[in-house]
Formats: sequence, structure tokens, C-alpha cells
Amino acid sequence: MSVKERNAEDRHIVTLAASAERSAITAIDHLVVLVSDLPAAVAAYRTLLAREPAWHGADDGSENVLFTLDNMSLELMAPSGLGGNADRIRTVIKLQGEGLASLCFRVSDIGRMHRRLDRLAMQPDPIASVQGRDTQTGATLKWKRTRAATGLTRGVRLFFVELDAERPRSQVSGPAAVRGLDHIVVSTSDPERAAALYGSRLGLEMALDRSNQQARRLMFFLCGDVNVEVVHRPVAGSDDEHDKLWGISWRVDDLDVARARLIDSGITVTEPRVGRRPGTRVVTVRSGTCRIPTLLVQTTLI
Repeated sequence: MSVKERNAEDRHIVTLAASAERSAITAIDHLVVLVSDLPAAVAAYRTLLAREPAWHGADDGSENVLFTLDNMSLELMAPSGLGGNADRIRTVIKLQGEGLASLCFRVSDIGRMHRRLDRLAMQPDPIASVQGRDTQTGATLKWKRTRAATGLTRGVRLFFVELDAERPRSQVSGPAAVRGLDHIVVSTSDPERAAALYGSRLGLEMALDRSNQQARRLMFFLCGDVNVEVVHRPVAGSDDEHDKLWGISWRVDDLDVARARLIDSGITVTEPRVGRRPGTRVVTVRSGTCRIPTLLVQTTLI
């Protein structure tokens, strides 16, 4: 498809979205990280977040552990024995490596979200009603979900979830614990089409659209109190037709205490620096993240 044809298609998408139902997305519900060694990944994120796991689950050849923070959950998932999930997870890890695998949005009305996805040719899966059980406490949770066709979301697995009730929160286990997600980074080789996906099709509000001197484009899309950051930064595993979930930024109240806590635990962390967003300080966490590029962010007074 030529650039002219792509731009025409994107304009058509904008027109469709303007007349479609307003997006039912209210927040990022959770991120899924695929790993081969679940206990090791849980230990790493227990240290990074200074939080305890809030949920332990198992289903059809997979095991998962959730850390639930103030504004979302992080789900660590690994294959376990035999089963459909085990085969799928092992295949994804073999082809793409461990790391960020899915972005799951919270919606207020799964039926309305499904209609929107269908009207905008996103080929959503039928709405499924799901129940999960915590293998340690016996507690249960119910939710409804759908997924857009990955071939139409530029290779990023996008799920949409309506929860029946809130998940249990992860208990704080150390000083300067991570409060929640600040932003999730998506790398793209085609910023125009990525903008059409997250803005026009999904209905997220664009809060920033900026290009730098290296002709790299940076876009922020608001999703509740979190940003979906789309960066024109081609990385391994991406191409003109496929984007990639790339990195995570976590919020902390005291960056210096959080940094000291991680260093004391043997984690490599950079010196604090001024963040790209005005009024922020950040550090890069170089180890103990399951190979996911990771920042800690503190909002400061301007």
C-alpha cells in the first residue's frame, strides 16, 4: 500500500470514528509479561515494586501471578506442563523472547466496546465471560473480555476487560514502593498509522504530538491517569507493519529512597535526572526487570 493510500485510509478511519459510539475505555487494566521462570520473575518484581503478589492463578497449562497497584495490575505468566496455553506461551517466547506480551484496557461497557471495534473493522473476538480462582486463597473473580484481531492492531495484542469487582491490592513490603503505572511505551516504525489506531480507532485522547531534531516522533495518548506513549523508534522485532510493546515507567513518591532500596538489593540503577515531561525526575532500572526497559518516575513541584 502506498503512503497516499495509507493516508486516505487513515482519514476514512477518522471519519468513521467520529460517527461511532464513544470509546468505553476508562484505564489500562493490566499488562501481561510472559516469562519462562515464574518464581524468578515474581522475586524480581517483588523487589522492583516493593509489593507482594495479590493473586496466584492457573489455567490450561499456564500459571500467573498478579501485582495489583493503585491504577492497574501487572500479570506475570509462564507455561506450566501441558495444555493450550502452555503451547501458545512457549511459542511466543520462542519467537519473540520473554517480556511484554499484551496490553489490556479496562472498559466500562464491554458490549459498547465490542460494537465500536466491530464498526471500525477491528474484528473483535466474541465477548467471553471468565472466572478465575486464586490457587492460594480460593477467592474468585469474574470478568468479561474481548480482543481485537492482532493483524489489525499492528502486531500488539490488545484486550478489553470489564471487571465484575475490583482485584485485591498488593501489600507494600518496602520503602518508596511503586504506586502505579505512569506510562507504557509502544515503539513504531509508522507513527501515522499508530496514531490512527490509538487515537481514532480506540478513541484515546492525544495529549502530545512532538517531533525532535532526529525526526523521531513522540505521542502521548491519555488513558485514565496513565499515558500510552507511542514513539517512532524502530526496535528489534518491529517493522513497517508491526509495532512493539517496548517499555514501562512506574510512579514512586520518593525517587531517591526507591533508588537506594533497589541498589541495596543488588539492582543496577542510574543516577537521577530530569525527565522529558516537565516537573519529573527519573532513573533507569538496568537489571531485575525481566529485560523490560524500565523507568521510575517522581513528579516534583514546578
